Amino acid sequence: MYQYQGFWHHTWQLQGILAFQKHFLAQDTDILLVTAPKSGITWLKAISFVVINRIQYPIASTDHPLLKNNSHVVVPFVEQVYADNSNPHFSETPPRLFATHIPYVSLPESVHNSKVKIVYMCRNPKDLFISTFHFTNKLRPEHMGTNSMEEMFALFCKGVFLYGPYWYHVLGFWNESLKRPKEVLFLKYEEMKE
Repeated sequence: MYQYQGFWHHTWQLQGILAFQKHFLAQDTDILLVTAPKSGITWLKAISFVVINRIQYPIASTDHPLLKNNSHVVVPFVEQVYADNSNPHFSETPPRLFATHIPYVSLPESVHNSKVKIVYMCRNPKDLFISTFHFTNKLRPEHMGTNSMEEMFALFCKGVFLYGPYWYHVLGFWNESLKRPKEVLFLKYEEMKE
């Protein structure tokens, strides 16, 4: 992992972030869904897609895209899109819906200088850590064994966490939600669950 603008990223993610920063042209009608990893982005993508596309795909529709696809397919991560293609073509039909784990400081200048709507969802770090621990061990090759909870926890506390340090990730969007409450909506996973 590499540290860039104060946050930790894998190589492919960093390549996507750099291309996103360089080439993305934000529109004021864009909507950007953001979380730290394992903080409810799959759920946030599904809810947002359904609300935004309720006319085109009524909830009772048998051809609703979410009946056939995971929400990551219908609302891809911009860092993944840009890692695969440094200059992708996006629909010009507003509102355009995007998702990311990128920290606020690393978003493109075109996002910072526009009225893009940002929906940020944070999660209790204890739950996030446990979810991350199980998720990474599920993906880990069998021959490597499981990650040690103690080692992972020590790294998490030091901020060496994908798109981390976690608290700085949250704080960037929290501060922006206080400055620009009409553009940045700050949600809590636990409140959404209630």
